[in-house]
Amino acid sequence: MRFADRVTAGRRLAGRLLRFRDEDPVVVGLPRGGVPVAFAVAQALHAPLDVIVVRELGLTADQLTTAAEAGQAELRRRAVRRRAVRARVPLRGRTVIVVDDGVATGSTARAACRVAKAQGAARVVLAVPVAAPTAVTDLAASADEVVCLQAPAGFRTVGQWYRDFRPVSDEEVEDLLRRAVDDRPLRDEEVTLLQAAVTLPGHLTVPGAPTGLVVFAHGSGSSRHSPRNQYVAAALNQAGLGTLLFDLLAPGEEHDRRKVFDIPLLAGRLAEATRWLSAQPEAAGLPIGYFGASTGAAAALVAATRPEVGVRAIVSRGGRPDLAGAALRRVRTPTLLIVGGADDVVLGLNRRARAVMPGETRLAVVPGATHLFGEPGALDRVTLLARDWFTTRFAREARVSTAARAPGTRTG
Repeated sequence: MRFADRVTAGRRLAGRLLRFRDEDPVVVGLPRGGVPVAFAVAQALHAPLDVIVVRELGLTADQLTTAAEAGQAELRRRAVRRRAVRARVPLRGRTVIVVDDGVATGSTARAACRVAKAQGAARVVLAVPVAAPTAVTDLAASADEVVCLQAPAGFRTVGQWYRDFRPVSDEEVEDLLRRAVDDRPLRDEEVTLLQAAVTLPGHLTVPGAPTGLVVFAHGSGSSRHSPRNQYVAAALNQAGLGTLLFDLLAPGEEHDRRKVFDIPLLAGRLAEATRWLSAQPEAAGLPIGYFGASTGAAAALVAATRPEVGVRAIVSRGGRPDLAGAALRRVRTPTLLIVGGADDVVLGLNRRARAVMPGETRLAVVPGATHLFGEPGALDRVTLLARDWFTTRFAREARVSTAARAPGTRTG
């Protein structure tokens, strides 16, 4: 499988690294090509980003550390010239995730792992999107763990596994390091939503200078831990959107099939979660959207018809809009229905739903994808479609609000 570019590869890699999110990790990239990959990983894990520069090989650990620090100092000197001063991230006692865009021989990655350990890292994880099979085996002795998305037998060069493998400049590296500092989230924490006698856990992430918020309505048998929804949420965070992933069902309820398909119940809980989110200080004045999957999409559509909710955009991934019943004819919120081209039954249900929905509705078919979008590149396509749908609709909302506030504008 070829990656579209380094950032896309980083997002896919981040999906395999989310388990380290609670370990307060540091992500370090290997300049230059590894930094865009590392940036995407750091954003998904909400971790600090730094670089390890290895200029020479065959050195002792102390010499490698000195060489790496010299390279980092040069990057910092350039950053100072651009008024983007940043302190070096200490590695001592931390889980350090060393990231590159790929590994051919492994010599640079091996040296970087040694540098991280010499600087006191408690645990070193080497993470790459692609590597030569022999390199993966050899690197197991240099890191505490190696995470590699693919090690194809036909590996010749790293570049052959990217459609866009253009060189990365020093200026791009500096910009990503600056953005990693500026984009620290305003809020990133586990939250608890109390609804009647039910406690629903969730995770709220609000990036700096957010332009909107998206509430995730998970499908049957899924939760806020869904790797697919977490992957999409991480990409939305990188695009400046806040996300709330929460469980529509409490522990113990997820095995009750009546509640799993009780769309009015799920829609009511989603509406309550939306009201809770609207009351948070970070949400003041921001548009809110829904991202629904499977039965969660039906709940999102029903909740959106409630006038007190006021959501501005909806995205359905492999959704069951038919379960929204008569409410479909009242949905006027701009809605994007994303369905896999090989998901024949659900595709038919979405086509029929689109025909009766009165508001702006678009059907996007991902060729060859099945219900869970597990095929190579399928979830990336879903992510890009969702990101663009939310950002364009939220931007439209912002323009309308600005026009309404302009002097001389009539609103009556």
